Amino acid sequence: MEVKIGVQNAPRELVIDTDLDADGVEKAVSDALSGAAGVLSLSDAKGRRVVVPAERLAYVEVATSVTGTVGFRS
Repeated sequence: MEVKIGVQNAPRELVIDTDLDADGVEKAVSDALSGAAGVLSLSDAKGRRVVVPAERLAYVEVATSVTGTVGFRS
C-alpha cells in the first residue's frame, strides 16, 4: 500500500510504500491518535521506518501501490 502522510508545518508530505494492508495502516493511525502510542510508526517495503508525532499529523492517505507501470500501456 502507498501511504501519504501530511505533517503540520512541513512543506512536503511523506510517501512510503508499506506491506501493511489498509486496515493495518488505519489501526496504526488510530492507535497513534488515541494516545496509546503517541507516535505513528510505519515501516516501508525496504525496512526503513518513518516515525511521526501524533499531534503533528495533518492527514493520512492510503492508496493501492502501483508497481511495474513503466512504459506504455495498451
